[in-house]
Amino acid sequence: MRYSTYSAIIVGSGIAGLYAALKINQQVNLPDGLLLITKSKLGESNSRYAQGGMVAVMKNNKSDSTLSHITDTIKAGAGLSELNTVRYISEKSDSVVKDLLKFGVEFDRDENNNFVYTMEAAHSVKRILHSGGDATGKMIEKALCKAVEEHENITIHEGNMAVELLVNQNEECNGIVAYKEDTQEYETIYSPAVILATGGIGQLYKYTTNPSGATADGIALAYRAGAVMQDMEFVQFHPTALAFDDGENRFLISEAVRGEGAKLVDVNGVEFMQKYDEKKELAPRDVVTRANYTEMMNNNVDNVYLNATCIDKTKLAKRFPNISKKCLEHGIDISKDYIPVAPAAHYFMGGIKTNISGETSIKGLYAIGEVASTGLHGGNRLASNSILECVVCAYSVADYLKNINLITPDKIDNKIKSEIDSFEDDENILDDVDVKTLKSKLQEIMWNCVGIYRDEKSLKEAIEKIESLKKEFSRARKCLSGDEYELQNMLTVSAIIAKSALYRKESRGAHYRRDYPQTNEECFHSCITIENEDFSCVK
Repeated sequence: MRYSTYSAIIVGSGIAGLYAALKINQQVNLPDGLLLITKSKLGESNSRYAQGGMVAVMKNNKSDSTLSHITDTIKAGAGLSELNTVRYISEKSDSVVKDLLKFGVEFDRDENNNFVYTMEAAHSVKRILHSGGDATGKMIEKALCKAVEEHENITIHEGNMAVELLVNQNEECNGIVAYKEDTQEYETIYSPAVILATGGIGQLYKYTTNPSGATADGIALAYRAGAVMQDMEFVQFHPTALAFDDGENRFLISEAVRGEGAKLVDVNGVEFMQKYDEKKELAPRDVVTRANYTEMMNNNVDNVYLNATCIDKTKLAKRFPNISKKCLEHGIDISKDYIPVAPAAHYFMGGIKTNISGETSIKGLYAIGEVASTGLHGGNRLASNSILECVVCAYSVADYLKNINLITPDKIDNKIKSEIDSFEDDENILDDVDVKTLKSKLQEIMWNCVGIYRDEKSLKEAIEKIESLKKEFSRARKCLSGDEYELQNMLTVSAIIAKSALYRKESRGAHYRRDYPQTNEECFHSCITIENEDFSCVK
């Protein structure tokens, strides 16, 4: 096994990881350098699929204010958002947008060179910045990748997967074990600061807008290391994914299309959202998702439709070039035809419990972006708050680390030595594992039993079936491939989500229980935290 040392390690190359690398390199003393590792290629992440945009509460946008954004976020969060976190992220919005510009990020502007803001569901004003029309995540990530690659102080390891966190007897994280897929080799990397920026969990579900790499890796790593988790029952399902299966995921039809005036209709072109919420198409995502799903179930159909033909054809083409192109590949001209859409798993509000600086319950371990649960989103993420959270928390963790003496530990204790030895041993792994089949079974279980609608029966069934799949998997720790490590992580996190959903006996935000359809006000501001299978409610 190879050994190396770095002053800081960032795991993940989405917007959170890339921006953190740039800010840490810019502000922090790094005697042993900075390492960014990604299990895929640089820039291949959930972030690049973010179409709609990024919330930006800018001082020159006179129609907006931090108070307005805070109010909208708190309302969408269904009582679980942490006020101080929401306030901090909202107030930092203006400065991080201006800082992103310095790294080559551009947002769409009008003929007077002013930012163009758009509206999305549950926002009270136009405050969403976009780039490349409907390719915001991709454009931001492209600029940040370029900036990272130009810095010789940032070492990049592609095709490397973090498979273990090295935590000593004092509950301090001292680095990681990484697995290189193409050579099947392991490397022990020591560091006093490990920042997880590994993204979400969408691939746990049969239908998702997330790419193939969204397999809950960082959450599983931190959980196995003993970190506290939070809000694991809250999975956001996007109401409008293109209802065609083109591979590992479904193409997102951005909420911004509804923000520009598109309407949800049935096969006959009849609008139905007025039955579910007075805000109709611009109701919070959980409301629109359940409305679409209910219409599909009641009419025994696989999708509903989005009617964008009411939007000016020229504006439609300019504002949504990528959506237009993707739909045309399926013979759909969005200026003339209805777009078939259906809900899909999209974003995870839960994750590793952190503060605004990314600190977890384990010293030396940090988490930022979708892998973390800061308290911003609560029970239901407000549209386009995710990229804002990524960049603000990346900025904050860099700010925190500049005051930390990042000296790589020169000694390891027996606990870490034992962990390393388990990957060096040539243990007898004789059983073949059909990863594809087990993964498909898991995704079916999660979609059918821990999906948009849940109840005690379905959740207990899910837990039982997941435990059965774990026995079929037959891997204790060391696996034979990256696919196996991903499946191991998916099984770990799926079980926690199902158990958390069973523990919360009410409906709130994105968590809807058929057997407990009402919100229990006694649970208001009560988050469920998990540590080593111990579930508890905290105010």
